[in-house]
Amino acid sequence: MDLHVEVAGEGPAVLLLHGLTATHRYVVMGSRRLERDGHRVIAYDARGHGASDPAPAPDRYAYDDLAADALRVLDDHGVERAVLAGASMGAHTALRVALDHPERVAGLVLATPAHVPGRERDERALARWDRLADGLAGGGVDGFLAAYRFDDLPEQWRDTVRTVTRQRLAQHARPEAVADALRIVPRSAPFASFDDLAAIDAPTVVVGSRDEADPTHPLEAARRYAAAIPGARLAVEEPGESPIAWRGARLSQLIADVAAGA
Repeated sequence: MDLHVEVAGEGPAVLLLHGLTATHRYVVMGSRRLERDGHRVIAYDARGHGASDPAPAPDRYAYDDLAADALRVLDDHGVERAVLAGASMGAHTALRVALDHPERVAGLVLATPAHVPGRERDERALARWDRLADGLAGGGVDGFLAAYRFDDLPEQWRDTVRTVTRQRLAQHARPEAVADALRIVPRSAPFASFDDLAAIDAPTVVVGSRDEADPTHPLEAARRYAAAIPGARLAVEEPGESPIAWRGARLSQLIADVAAGA
C-alpha cells in the first residue's frame, strides 16, 4: 500500500495529518510559512484518500491502521521525533500516536478534534456518516453533496462549505475507498476515555472552531480536549471570523509556536 507523501523545507520535522474526506492539501491550506520559518514539512494523503492506495480491506481504516501509517511515514523519512499537526481525523490519529509512542512526538497541534468516547457506538450519530458514504459510493461527489444537508448550516457559511467540500472531494482518485473510510473511521476510537489524555506529555495546542461555522466539530469538544491534556492551550477564532483551521497561515503560526516550544 503506497501513500502519497510530499516533503518541503529543511529543519525540525512537522508531520501534517488531514481530516476524513480531505487530502494533504487541507491542513495548512497551501501555506508555505512553516518551510520559510525553517521546518521540514511532511504531508501525506491518508490511506484511501487523494493519491494514496486504498486500504488492503474495506474495514482497515481504524485508528490503529491510521496511526501505523503515520509512524511508517516518519520512519520512511528518517524522522525520530516530529511535531504532529492534524485536523479532525488527523488530530485523533496524532493523539493515538502520542499515546502509544510518546517518544516520537515533540509537540501536538490538534485542530477541531471531535471524537467523544462512546460516540463510536451511537448508531444515531453514525447514521449521518453512513448516509454520506452511501451518497459518495452511489453518486460520487454530487451524491455526497446531496447527502450533506447544507441547510443545517447558517446561511453565511453554506456557499463556502459547499464549494470547499466539492473541491476537496474532487481530489480523490478512488472515491469508493473514501466511502469505506466514512463507514469505518467514525466507528473507531483513538482513545477510550478523556482520562487517557492525562498521559500526553508534549506541548499541545487545541484549535477549536465556533459552532456557527463548523457545527460538526463542536467547540465544547475542543474545550474538553484542552482541559484533559496537561498544559494544553485552546485557540479559537474571534466571533464572526472564519475558523483558524480554515486559515493556513494562522494555523501554521500556531504549529511553529509549538515547534519552538518543543
